[in-house]
Amino acid sequence: MNHSLRERVIALAAMFQASALVHQVASSGSVAQPEQDALFRSLFVTDAGDAEEVYGSHLEVEIGLRNLITQLGDDASLRNVDKTRYIVGILHLERLLKRRPEVLKAIGEELESMQSQLQHFEIGHRTIMARLADIYVQHISNLGPRIMVSGKNNYLDNPDNANRVRALLLAGIRGAVLWRQCGGSRWQLMFKRRAILEEANRLLA
Repeated sequence: MNHSLRERVIALAAMFQASALVHQVASSGSVAQPEQDALFRSLFVTDAGDAEEVYGSHLEVEIGLRNLITQLGDDASLRNVDKTRYIVGILHLERLLKRRPEVLKAIGEELESMQSQLQHFEIGHRTIMARLADIYVQHISNLGPRIMVSGKNNYLDNPDNANRVRALLLAGIRGAVLWRQCGGSRWQLMFKRRAILEEANRLLA
């Protein structure tokens, strides 16, 4: 199936949103709740017709679109090294996950088993985040080099924040899986950067 550049950019924006929110948690101890919840909800969407439907609207990944434009833009002074490192780590883990279909299946089964919890808790509730974080630890952390999050220890040592970071990284990998499913690849980030930036700006207009 052919996928549009718009779909690829939305999926890419979800990765950049996860990266930005991880950085926000690590540096300030807080997070933009609606944007976080949009990413968490995407983990439970398995039958969407296109990438936009996974997130409900491209507006749900607005932070991601803005960060994409900054991080891939021409002004290197505006880029954040930690956010870039998280994106590289997310893409690397997704590539490793692609080679392990049994792990992907196990993650899907665990997410499916959480449906009953979602009837009792909001998507951003600490109970849901803890379960998502556990899925990340059990199935993703051991795939390869871990993503090392930089920030203030007093925020990162908080158990709820640690769970939030892992849950956001899991959602970032969901975006990376979608990016690849929509035809995205590493070479496109290098050679189609200008087209990606133009589409991101159109989505924000």
